[in-house]
Amino acid sequence: MIRIFEILNQNRSFIILSLIMLTSFAVFLISWLKEPRRLLNGILFTIFLLMLGVWLTVMILSTSIRPLILAYEIIIVLFIAAITLMAAFSWLFFLWNAYIVWKRESHTLSNLLTLFIGIGIIVIWLIALIGPFRNLPSWVRILLYAPTGVLDYLLFVAYDFLVNLTLYQIVPRQYDQDYLIVLGAGLSHGETVTPLLASRINRAIEYAQKQVTKGRKMPKLIMSGGKGGDEKVSEAQAMTEYAIARGIEPNQILLEDRSKNTFQNMKFSAQVAAKDFGSKDYRAKFFSNNYHIFRASLYAKAAGLNANGVGCYTRFYFLPNAIVREFAAVLLLKKKRHIVAILLIILFFIIYALFDLTGLIH
Repeated sequence: MIRIFEILNQNRSFIILSLIMLTSFAVFLISWLKEPRRLLNGILFTIFLLMLGVWLTVMILSTSIRPLILAYEIIIVLFIAAITLMAAFSWLFFLWNAYIVWKRESHTLSNLLTLFIGIGIIVIWLIALIGPFRNLPSWVRILLYAPTGVLDYLLFVAYDFLVNLTLYQIVPRQYDQDYLIVLGAGLSHGETVTPLLASRINRAIEYAQKQVTKGRKMPKLIMSGGKGGDEKVSEAQAMTEYAIARGIEPNQILLEDRSKNTFQNMKFSAQVAAKDFGSKDYRAKFFSNNYHIFRASLYAKAAGLNANGVGCYTRFYFLPNAIVREFAAVLLLKKKRHIVAILLIILFFIIYALFDLTGLIH
């Protein structure tokens, strides 16, 4: 420790690096705490991690303590090896997950996403190994790299989404809420809550009870969900009956039974809360499955609902498909931005190919 402080006193460059690292952390933390529903937070967190990695590397190498340096090098090698193995065998994980989902869930297109991804990875690996484009003119090969550029962009966007989804699970929870909004889902046989929906209601009830044990008032539950074409009652009504059976007083429950999608869940629930509270100065949380709460938070933000989400447990085998669906939905949520980015990437490769064809580059 003394040696580290000596380095700090003697090395101004390291002090500057330390300030940059701490600044990157402060910028991320302020942004995340102020608005955790911001996609930029994933990029800011990644910048902080990169700066932290550089800072740790410089600090450890500067100590000249061989056992410490050796241990650090082993950790780095193991980390790189783990990432490499995960990438190399990701196709196997996706195919295994597709098999498990096929056995346990309905055979719908949305439940086959990991199967398509697994097959896609195998195809990409085969193309890379066989190299069918090696004998083509160089400008044609450049054009054929355009899909790779688009794929790299989508992988970066997916990474940013996963970082935000992970960070959103640990958003600080204040137990001083006025309303707890439970987002609906499909009903079993058109009239009773499914296990998935029950887990959302149970999580909200647990949250309310914990708030009471902390000496604060019992929040009201807003059951949000309309009536689907194949449902006998609205989701809100079925959810209310379930909550009452769990011991919640009817006067502690409000119904929002008009919504048909997540955006409407947020918009109409905000109206119900404002009408009951008498103003928009209420405090609220919404409840859904852990894979869904980040996307739901983006809809809440768009609907003007100042609320963050609390996630409930989802079985692990179900997560990969669900997360892929969530990513696709978030991608479509910002489709104009992504279309522009993809077109710019394609344009870059077209210009590059033209330069190669005309001999302007070698």
